[in-house]
Amino acid sequence: MQQLILPVLLTSFWTACTGAGDWCYQTQFTCDHQCNTPEKWNHANNACAGKSQSPINVVTRKALKDERLTPFQFTNYQQIFKGTIKNNGHSVQVGVPHVSTISGGGLPTTYKAVQFHLHWGTNGGPGSEHTIDGEQYPMELHIVHMKQDYTDLTTALSDPEGVAVLGFFYERSNSGNRKYEPIINALQKIKATNANTSFSEVSLTQLIPSEQNLTSFYRYKGSLTTPGCTEAVIWTLFENPIPLSMEQLKAFSDLKFHDGKPMVGTFRPVQPLNGRQVFRSGSALILASSALLAAAMAAALGLSQPN
Repeated sequence: MQQLILPVLLTSFWTACTGAGDWCYQTQFTCDHQCNTPEKWNHANNACAGKSQSPINVVTRKALKDERLTPFQFTNYQQIFKGTIKNNGHSVQVGVPHVSTISGGGLPTTYKAVQFHLHWGTNGGPGSEHTIDGEQYPMELHIVHMKQDYTDLTTALSDPEGVAVLGFFYERSNSGNRKYEPIINALQKIKATNANTSFSEVSLTQLIPSEQNLTSFYRYKGSLTTPGCTEAVIWTLFENPIPLSMEQLKAFSDLKFHDGKPMVGTFRPVQPLNGRQVFRSGSALILASSALLAAAMAAALGLSQPN
């Protein structure tokens, strides 16, 4: 009889802690805060169990070259604006004036910027949502755009191609990125959920790699990476990462969820492709080929050196 007691108690404990209520990240779940972790997001919204979900793992050797993926045209991305940054309980988010637009890049029309937000790990550890050949970067930036004819994101999400998100990865650098100082400094003022603050003048251009380094990217169709997981997003993932120092990356882990726990691990695990095709820009292939050629030449030169 005693042998049966422990399994029964464990089962009861697990049942009590399997999650309920709102959606959350895995790092938020406790028995005191029961919530739907990523594998149960479909309990919060049925769309999260769809067949075209994001993020994904990009397998570079399976990505098909698409000549239509020409360089983007970034309009008014250099325009400076005074922003408000908010801790929304799941991330930090900045609203963007709807004057910055993107076109080209294989997009069906022009899209205007709405907001940007970030996803990160723990104290600078792995935290990007998308992965490249299984590699998870420390953090990922999403600049969210909607078709220029729409006035709100909700309406845009009812269009299967209504939203275009530009995704950028971050990498650890030995020195701080001065262009990010307005954002990093503002984080100290929004540690608590729903806290917000204004920050000094910034532009979208200063937050991303230079335009000549944005010709190499991947493309696929997917969804929002948080509930409601709406499958209405054209995704673009740029190869060239943004450098931040470890100290700058760690600053995001000082934020708090609504219960006061550290806001860490704010990423959804990668989702199945379910037959979707990932494409890559022609320049991405050229860059890859150039890298391979350079490596081959270096190896050849090394072999030809006298002992």
